[in-house]
Amino acid sequence: MINFLFKGIIRDRSRSLFPFLIVIAGVILTVFVYCYIKGGETLIIRLNASYLTGHVKVMTKAYAQESDQIPNDLALTGIEALSRELEKGYPGFIWAPRIRFGGLLDIPDEKGETRAQGPVLGLAVNLFSPASKEVKTLDLKKALVRGRLPEKQGEMLISDEFAQKLKVEPGETATLISSTMYGSMSINNFIVAGTLRFGVTAMDRTAMIADLADIQSALDMSDAAGEILGFFGDSIYHREKADEMAVSFNSRYKDQTDEFRPIMVTLRNQNSLSALLDQFSYATGVITGIFLVAMSLVMWNAGLLGNLRRYGEIGVRLAIGEDKGHVYRSMIYESLMIGFLGSVAGTAVGLAISYYVQAKGINVSSIVKNAAVMIPTVMRARVTPFSYFIGFIPGLLATLLGASFSGIGIYKRQTSQLFKELET
Repeated sequence: MINFLFKGIIRDRSRSLFPFLIVIAGVILTVFVYCYIKGGETLIIRLNASYLTGHVKVMTKAYAQESDQIPNDLALTGIEALSRELEKGYPGFIWAPRIRFGGLLDIPDEKGETRAQGPVLGLAVNLFSPASKEVKTLDLKKALVRGRLPEKQGEMLISDEFAQKLKVEPGETATLISSTMYGSMSINNFIVAGTLRFGVTAMDRTAMIADLADIQSALDMSDAAGEILGFFGDSIYHREKADEMAVSFNSRYKDQTDEFRPIMVTLRNQNSLSALLDQFSYATGVITGIFLVAMSLVMWNAGLLGNLRRYGEIGVRLAIGEDKGHVYRSMIYESLMIGFLGSVAGTAVGLAISYYVQAKGINVSSIVKNAAVMIPTVMRARVTPFSYFIGFIPGLLATLLGASFSGIGIYKRQTSQLFKELET
């Protein structure tokens, strides 16, 4: 039966070519859009985790309530002991104390007078410890544009766009004007070791990266840090495990009146990321549903047209005694075969396009230049194991639904009219 139907599809292309092409087009779009959405979701999670949120973040309760203002006067203290406690309590996790800070970056001329100034948003990380993975986490080697990475205390990095705006070159001195943990003014000189391009608009405008010890000294934050970021060892965000960790950690500190007690917050509960990530999940289902409905309507119409063209064939099959249910089922089987073949071809093409966009990316800088969250300027697709199967959902269901509705007319055929139809 299957062999007979397959030969009919191959030999009579007029009844199979159009549905086949429709399925291919729909599956290609489904696979590519799914991979693109997953790529965007993965990049946003990775960027926000690397630079801002970690997979989990430990900070004081007071700091968490005003974290957008970077309140370093509410920072964690005794971070060496707290880091050891975290490493002991959660083995396999990577912990990284950091300080976010703001200020003014002043570029002096030969006489020591101001040549250029600009507001700066800085990030202090552990650059020199052999055990630190911050250089890899922030991907600093890949982001380096000019100069080199810091090799000793007193050196720092700034974004290349910011450096060009201030007209400062690697090797020159820059002065950071900021405020200490206790509110007094802080003025410290740094050597610009190199410049970076992060590929993130928010970072490329005014970013500065310095060693944690240098900023602790500059901001009078000895053994203190604004936050301690935690990362899973495989660098992948595991939502359920992160939620369990946060509940477990926060249950240890029962004094709810202590505003400086440490609390743990997961990635989803920071920077409005939960709503954004939920939108990605909804988008996948919505897009699959849209393609399913659209393809079903097209396949329904194609089936109606095909049945009109095959009116005589269906009449002959009924006239020689073939059961209406058998005719109907054979059309369903035929449509599923077309759907399967189209899904295979469409998935292959969709994956090829997705792999290309995964490697090359699409520049969306003009769209995200004013984005409130950290979004990469180059979006890439991401091919997952499910990408190989998602195209079959609309591909098979659309052809099944289309053939099911269009084939209902078979049951309306009256045997008494068949001979009259055949005579004409």
